[in-house]
Amino acid sequence: MGNRIKLPSCVYAGIGSIQDVKGIMEQEGAKKALVFTDKGIAGAGLLDKLLEVLQDAGMAYTVFDDLKPEPAYGDVEKVVEQMNRENGDLIIAIGGGSVMDAAKLCSLLKGSSYTVKDLLGNPLLASKQMKTVMIPTTCGTGSEATCNAIVAIPEEQSKKGIVNEAMIPDYVILDAGMIAKLPPSIVAATGVDALAHAVECFTSKKATPLSDTYALAGAKLIFQNIEQAYADPSDMEAKDNMLLGAFYGGIAITGSGTTAVHALSYPLGGKYHIAHGVSNAILFAHVMAFNKDACQERLAVLCDAVYPECVAKTAEEKADHIIARIAEIVKNTNIPTDLNAFGVKMQDLDFLVDAGSKQQRLLVNNRKELSLADIRSIYLKVLKED
Repeated sequence: MGNRIKLPSCVYAGIGSIQDVKGIMEQEGAKKALVFTDKGIAGAGLLDKLLEVLQDAGMAYTVFDDLKPEPAYGDVEKVVEQMNRENGDLIIAIGGGSVMDAAKLCSLLKGSSYTVKDLLGNPLLASKQMKTVMIPTTCGTGSEATCNAIVAIPEEQSKKGIVNEAMIPDYVILDAGMIAKLPPSIVAATGVDALAHAVECFTSKKATPLSDTYALAGAKLIFQNIEQAYADPSDMEAKDNMLLGAFYGGIAITGSGTTAVHALSYPLGGKYHIAHGVSNAILFAHVMAFNKDACQERLAVLCDAVYPECVAKTAEEKADHIIARIAEIVKNTNIPTDLNAFGVKMQDLDFLVDAGSKQQRLLVNNRKELSLADIRSIYLKVLKED
């Protein structure tokens, strides 16, 4: 098998590129858009920007905006039911990862006999029923580039990814105007999530020269821009770079895959509803420190690409520099560094170890095998009780 990577068919980038929705509708011969978003995006006025473009173009649309953040599979099934009552010929998602993931699932489930729960059992049951346009409004999930959709499974108090190549978006619009007013805390959490995608994919067992190209490019953009984008909300160049870096991180996922950082973060989101980017950020440096001896050379290559001033250092020093920068970015962007604020207690440790160890889809990508004791020691590092 050769190395392969799947890419969205057409990508528009740059401030104001939301206007390109009109051309996309015309090109597709679409008469009515099914627009997926959430109340926060609508409340922030971002949805209005899209609807203005559709109205100017004389296009009909129906808006589905009652998606919950980090939805359970049942929440997505409710949206599928609503969508199936409407006719439409193009799906447009404007939002963060949860909105885009739900819209991608809907693109497979329009008019189908199977459910999201069926796809959790067998993701390959489905094929694309409707083309999709993704407009990210955070700088982090990379969902606009991937064939993955993450849903919570309440009965297991965890999350799981549904992976089907038919979910690769057809069109992507990377318009930094969509993240111009993003609160700094969301810039931080989604930005660190994107950084995790790039670093994990670069150090994954499944990494290939194709995925490496995107992972390195994404890591460089995010390492060099995240603190600036967080500290100075008016720096649109930094935000533009963050949006592009997040997109590259998403592409890297389709060619490689995330590892133990994401695997161990899923139970934190599934049971305690900690935002995905925050749970990744809390674990990120600890997991990379655990992995260091298995991927020191990879981290050194990453360091050379991002921090050429470290060129004279040893491979170990370069790996340490990358891990230290990850910890520093989390600190400098004021993301919590332990689970204390989220009501996670020492008595939850057994649950976390058990649920984390079940995320085999991602753990198999990790260059270093994690025993139950290893998983326990990583969680213990972030379980600081008063």
